[in-house]
Amino acid sequence: MNLLEAQHISKRYANHEALKDVSITIPTQSIFGLLGPNGAGKTTLIRIINQIIVADEGQIRIKDEILQPKHIADIGYLPEERGLYKKMKVGEQLIYLAQLKGLSRSEAIRRIKDWFQRLEISGWSEKKIEDLSKGMQQKIQFIATVVHEPDLIILDEPFTGFDPVNANLIKDEILKLQEQGKTIIFSTHRMESVEELCTHIALINKSEKVLDGKKQDIKNQFRSNTYEVSHVGNLNGLNLDYQLIQQENIENDYLKSTVQIPETVSPNELLLELIPQVEVHAFQEKIPTINEIFIAAVR
Repeated sequence: MNLLEAQHISKRYANHEALKDVSITIPTQSIFGLLGPNGAGKTTLIRIINQIIVADEGQIRIKDEILQPKHIADIGYLPEERGLYKKMKVGEQLIYLAQLKGLSRSEAIRRIKDWFQRLEISGWSEKKIEDLSKGMQQKIQFIATVVHEPDLIILDEPFTGFDPVNANLIKDEILKLQEQGKTIIFSTHRMESVEELCTHIALINKSEKVLDGKKQDIKNQFRSNTYEVSHVGNLNGLNLDYQLIQQENIENDYLKSTVQIPETVSPNELLLELIPQVEVHAFQEKIPTINEIFIAAVR
């Protein structure tokens, strides 16, 4: 089942086409990576989903209904830009934002206390926003995004300002939210986070969708039958049709070779050719990273 479908979305600003006939499908309980270079159209699509702006063409469907104002309560949005009132105290601000999403004051306080414990910021209620670091402000924005327990959570560069410890803390909470049945749209330039978290991805470039689908399926599309071999001894050539893409001298006779073979040749055949020549210490297929796929698709 799909939580959200964007169908043939287009958006223009004067002479600039921000989105051109973009369609994506976001499965329920997925972590969906929305990727693309700066200016590709990602933020425009996010703003259309949040009903901040309206598409010129196409429609958004959420829970199999056309997107309507009532669906705002089903969405939590963490924008890339800071959106907090600097002079307000943390507790007052979060209660106010939770009440805007329909929570009673008592329920808001209960949930906020729970999130304070989960994010290790108990005792921050009386601090002013302006007295917090960028990373700590981001924790407050994260709580404001999820406190009303929306079905769809949109995170735009959620790790901005975090040190590695706090970034891991937020990653763990994102995964817990997914386990609880939430669907997450995750927009970032940090490809290592996409590798760790996302189940599905879509890449937008120059206002158009370039590719989308399950992350593993997309990685499989970009496989090139390339293998990395760590070995001792010189590789003097193989009887197979192959290409030695790279060879790196690690230490003395210890080498790492990257070898590409045709699709008709199996890994076992490659190994059988290697074993008489060199002492094999490691052998694995080189699966392309999301970063490599991103660069290849954008180029």
